[in-house]
Amino acid sequence: LVIPFGQNLIISDIGTGVFFIIAISSVAPIGLLMAGYSSNNKYSLLGGLRAAAQSISYEIPLALAVLAIALMTNGLSTIDIVNQQAEYGILSWNVWRQPIGFVIFIIAALAECERLPFDLPEAEEELVAGYQTEYAGIRFAFFYGGSYANLLLAGLLASILYLGGWELPFPIDKISAALGIEANTAWWQVIAAFIGLTSTLVKTYAFIFFAILLRWTVPRVRIDQLLDLGWKFLLPIGLANLLITAALKLAFPFAFGG
Repeated sequence: LVIPFGQNLIISDIGTGVFFIIAISSVAPIGLLMAGYSSNNKYSLLGGLRAAAQSISYEIPLALAVLAIALMTNGLSTIDIVNQQAEYGILSWNVWRQPIGFVIFIIAALAECERLPFDLPEAEEELVAGYQTEYAGIRFAFFYGGSYANLLLAGLLASILYLGGWELPFPIDKISAALGIEANTAWWQVIAAFIGLTSTLVKTYAFIFFAILLRWTVPRVRIDQLLDLGWKFLLPIGLANLLITAALKLAFPFAFGG
């Protein structure tokens, strides 16, 4: 509802769009825990407990990374976040101004989506299929589809927050100016909307490709390593990144959304 695929390709541009997405995603651990507990199976219960612990552990670093973006944008609207990255093309993208936050976001998003190397809730060697063990047919399809829908949402968020959303590596307004076309022309706006939609989807699927690439190249971590990474490393680094962003905004307001 609040994910923009273009300047005007959004259902509802609410002022707290990013907060709304994080709030909705925070409900998922309850369902996973209930799915494991209601299966009357020790493997399912352990998988549900792992899923809840993992999701809670990595939601906080994820929120801190997003909060640093909101601090630079002076708002939580997804449209405002993309527009803030549009002035100088690829050089304006938040991935350059928030490299630490981008790494935190990628790691936390992969953990939230339970992708390798963080697929501990469904580790076949330990828990058979985790909280999905006792489910088959359409119920298993819902779990499986929900996992990839979560990955798609993470890719869209990465595109919007750090990779300029629908913006191209060079400002599309300069393209129309170079071609001598009025930016308000109806047919040009249709073309620009199609280009923006394509740009958003390409960036999103690049994130998904990266997640799938990791699945075949990186070994699974242990549960203690997973929780240590979240609480002992990503959380303090996320807090430090937020403080550094606030200091840089005060020192260089022209570059950090002051």
